[in-house]
Amino acid sequence: MTERPQPRWIDSHCHVYDERTPGGAHAALDVAREAGVEAFVVVGCDRDSSLAAIDAARHHDDVFATVGLHPHEASHGVASITDLLDEPRVVAIGEAGLDYHYDNSPRERQRSAFEEQIAIAHDRDLPLVIHTRSAWDDTFDILDSAGVPSRTVFHCFTGGPTELERCLERDTYVSFSGIVTFRSATELQLAAQACPLDRMLVETDSPYLAPVPFRGKPNQPANVATVGTAIADLRNESALDVAAATSRNTRSVFGLT
Repeated sequence: MTERPQPRWIDSHCHVYDERTPGGAHAALDVAREAGVEAFVVVGCDRDSSLAAIDAARHHDDVFATVGLHPHEASHGVASITDLLDEPRVVAIGEAGLDYHYDNSPRERQRSAFEEQIAIAHDRDLPLVIHTRSAWDDTFDILDSAGVPSRTVFHCFTGGPTELERCLERDTYVSFSGIVTFRSATELQLAAQACPLDRMLVETDSPYLAPVPFRGKPNQPANVATVGTAIADLRNESALDVAAATSRNTRSVFGLT
C-alpha cells in the first residue's frame, strides 16, 4: 500500500527561546520536525529576545530570525535593536505595531516605534511583521501614511471578515494562530474561510495560544500542524493543499532558502 504524503508545514511565527517552551528550544524543534514542520521563523520582541532568535537561527539551518520591538517594549526605542539587523540569519523586522489592549507602553511611543520600523522595512527591503490588538484603525492609518511594505504580515490575525478585507486591500499577508480553533472565535473562523490561500500563513506564536485540544498548556511549534489542519477543515480543503500554500507563501514572504 502506498503511503499518503504527509503535509509539510512552516511555523511562520514562534518564540522557541522562551523558557516556557516544552522541553526547551532544541527538543521542541525536534518534536516539530517529526510532526512535519520543515522551517521556523523565530521572532524577536526586544533586544534580548531578538538576540535569542538569532542564536536559535545560528544553531539550526531550518530556523530563521526576526529582529523587532514589540509595542509592549516601545519605550526602549528602536535604536536598541537596529544594529542586529545586519546579522545574516535575520529575515524580517518585527514584530512591530500597536497594542491598545494592555498599553504597556504609552500609545505615542508605540506609534513612533511602529513608524520607525515601517521605515526600516522600506529602507532595507525587509518584510514587516505586525502585531495589532484593539488598534485596527490606527494600525491602518499609520500603514497608509508611511506606505505598506511590499511584504507585510499581520501576525496572529484576530479580526473578522471586515478586518481581513482591509488587510487584503493593502496586499498584505494574514497569519492564523491557534485562536482559530477556539469555539468562541466565530468571526475569525469566517475570516479563515474567506482568506485567499495565496495570502495565508499559519503560526503557533508559541509558547502562547495553544490550539484545541492543547489549550491551556504551553504551546510549541509542532502544533502548527493542528492549526493548519483546523483551517483546512473549516474550508473543506485538504491539509496537504493548505500546508503547501502556506509554506510557499512563508518562503516567499521571508525569502527562506
